[in-house]
Formats: sequence, structure tokens, C-alpha cells
Amino acid sequence: MTTTMTGLPPMRPFTPQECEALVAAGIIADGEQADVLAGARLFTGEECRNMVKAGILDRRDRLELIEGKIVVMAPIGEHHHAGTDWLNMLLATALLGRAMVRVGGSIFLNDHNSPQPDIAVIRLHPITDLVRIDPSEVYFLIEVADSSLRYDSGPKLARYAAAGIPEVWIANLRIREVTVYADPSGSEYATVTTHRPGDSISPRAFSDLTLAVDQFMPPATHERDAQ
Repeated sequence: MTTTMTGLPPMRPFTPQECEALVAAGIIADGEQADVLAGARLFTGEECRNMVKAGILDRRDRLELIEGKIVVMAPIGEHHHAGTDWLNMLLATALLGRAMVRVGGSIFLNDHNSPQPDIAVIRLHPITDLVRIDPSEVYFLIEVADSSLRYDSGPKLARYAAAGIPEVWIANLRIREVTVYADPSGSEYATVTTHRPGDSISPRAFSDLTLAVDQFMPPATHERDAQ
């Protein structure tokens, strides 16, 4: 499997007023405003967090940091909500006391990559332990994909592999098909398996847990666009 950085969502644009606010907050230098307006200035995760603190970005915005670019994530539809809700319920119930299920939270891959998978199954931590979730904390990730399929299975998946995320599921809502990627090597995964309705999946980190595809995949959305 070959993954590239093509297929990125559109970058989040900045206005001249926002650029001035970035300078005032000490996030960028005055001479970098033109690069920000042109979309040529790359950002770090820390700079993005400072933008939220300064009120330039809103935590509720659907944004991700990929290769230093702040990209706008696709809107979520009813099928996406249904699949994510069911996965959350099934996994949280089955893994109670063994792992935590994070929905839509950021995963820190490196300074320039902080994607937000739909589901992240991560190590259990006490409520007082406010750790940053990096690849060492992740058991496996799930992306529920419809309009975001090209992005999730391309640039985003490549970043997960490069960071050493051990296992990623991509639930293709268009044709009710789940592709499981394991054994990261460079920016690719060496092991790829496909599961359809009638099949079951067990994550490697929890081999005793079995999920049927039919349990969390709603009716197909765009079967004609599958290929």
C-alpha cells in the first residue's frame, strides 16, 4: 500500500485581523504575516494551543494539524454520528476498567501533527494524571469515513504509520466495509485486512474482544462511489 500527502482537506484561512492577533499574542513574528495569509507558514501543536488561548481558534472548530498545516475537517453526517456512537458504546462497555475510549480528541504524533481520530482506544489513566496522548498511549484508532475517506486512508493514515500507531481501523460508510491496518513500517502498514457485514474483528491489543461489523456500521451511504 502506498500513501501520499495528496488529498488534504482545505487549509484554515486567516484574515489580516487574525494575523495581527497572532503577532500580538507572540505566536508569529510581524514579518510572518504575509506567509500566514498565503498559507505558507507551518504551525506547531503548541502554537495551535496558544491560538485557542488567545481566542483566535475555537476548541469547537473541526480542525486538525497535519504536517504543520491547520486543515478543516469535513462535516459530520448522520451515518458518521451513528457509527461513532455505536463504536463508543460497544468499546467503552467491553473495555471498562481496561482502557479508555476517547471520541474526537487530539493525538500528539509530533510537533507538526495532531490529528483527531473519531475513536482512540488509549491506556487507562487516573483522573489526576493529565497526560498528553501520544503514540505510546494508543492501543488502536478508528476513523469513521464517508466524505473524508480519501483523507483518512491517505495523508492521515500515513502519519499514523510514521508515528508508530500499532493498529488503525477505517470504517468505510459508503460500502459498509472496515479495513484494518497493522504493523506500521515507515509511512505504510505491512498488514491490511478487510472486513464486511457478517465478519467480526478483534483488535490485536484485546484479542478477547470481538466486534461484528453489523453492530456498528449503519446502512451504506454512497455505494456507487465505492470504487
